[in-house]
Amino acid sequence: MLDIIGVTPGMTFLDVGCGEGYFALPAARRVGASGRVCGIDADAEAVMRLGEHAADEGMGWVTARAGAAEETLLCSGCGDVVFFGICLHDFSDPGRVLRNARRMIRDTGVLANLDWHAREMNIGPPLQKRFAPEHAMALIRDAGFHRLSLQDCGPYHYLVLANPAP
Repeated sequence: MLDIIGVTPGMTFLDVGCGEGYFALPAARRVGASGRVCGIDADAEAVMRLGEHAADEGMGWVTARAGAAEETLLCSGCGDVVFFGICLHDFSDPGRVLRNARRMIRDTGVLANLDWHAREMNIGPPLQKRFAPEHAMALIRDAGFHRLSLQDCGPYHYLVLANPAP
């Protein structure tokens, strides 16, 4: 996954909806001490656990904040990657969260949205909560991005990659 997104040493990786770090910690290992990983999540306990896991691995370049992504900017124009890991459908105002992502990303950055396919499955959130790729892409486009690619990521997920529109 991180290969597809293009995560490399020295990058700044912003994980919106980071939880306990399912994606943030592997990204931190990839960007290394010359990079930076910043996360945000509404669940303060999950953010605390992410901090503990990062500290246990000696990854001082990982920071995370508890807060609503609709209200919080991690930085302005600093993100090489702004990542949404199976969570865009969970925000109360995904359009606002994506507009914040546009403010946080570098002009050369990549927005990556990994999410569930909108079809019945025995796992994942209820179907009515899921975003079809076309809906996710429309939200992303409306927030000031243009699409790079849409691809399947295994049997359950899709990945949209987008750049900031000029």
